[in-house]
Amino acid sequence: MRLENKVAVVTGGAQGLGQEMAIRFAKEGAKVIAVDMQDLSYEQENVEGKILNVTDTEAVQKFYDEVIEQYGQIDILVNNAGITADSMTRKMTDEQWNKVLNVNLKGVFNLTRHIGPQMEQIGGGSIINISSVVGVFGNIGQANYSASKAGIIGLTKTWAKEFARKGVPVRVNAIAPGYVLTDILKTVPQDLLDKFASMTMLKRLGQPEEIGNAALFLASEEASYITGQVINVNGGMRL
Repeated sequence: MRLENKVAVVTGGAQGLGQEMAIRFAKEGAKVIAVDMQDLSYEQENVEGKILNVTDTEAVQKFYDEVIEQYGQIDILVNNAGITADSMTRKMTDEQWNKVLNVNLKGVFNLTRHIGPQMEQIGGGSIINISSVVGVFGNIGQANYSASKAGIIGLTKTWAKEFARKGVPVRVNAIAPGYVLTDILKTVPQDLLDKFASMTMLKRLGQPEEIGNAALFLASEEASYITGQVINVNGGMRL
């Protein structure tokens, strides 16, 4: 029970990697508030679903106030909510660019601007930002997504400095997953999946639980001396 008596907020928690992390945290003793734009696709003891648009500044403020009123504090934040709207740069519209940056970057800022300082006040906490392999290496046709995920790495390193500057152990780290077999990736043609797998040193795609394991480690006291880092969980991928 590595997260016993902890309160965790996981964005994008209705399915996919968010679901995996929410369930894993709950099984380790945390009370988890999983937020998303849709209802949870699963049931798990100690996981509560909340509808939230992370780009809506006022809605996020209200959500934060309600969680603090109900639970008293937030010990763990996973900024996982994200979207794609792929296109070659020469064809990318303002709508595609703004939509992805709004969710993937502003959404991360909106939650952390409240929860990070709160962690300073309560004496510590762990913030885990979900970046991507393409935020590290870039990717053709994903200028908006790559920029947003690279931006998350910059935020991670900045917040690791800001929230610990008074000597309080608020840890901020990022996970950069490679291609992971969530439901979304299962719609990709097999020949492309095989190509992605061949680009890794381990010659396979990732499993959601492997990202969940990394997040659980960073959320727990086992990672008490780790902050400002980007953990690449990609099977040794080479783009």
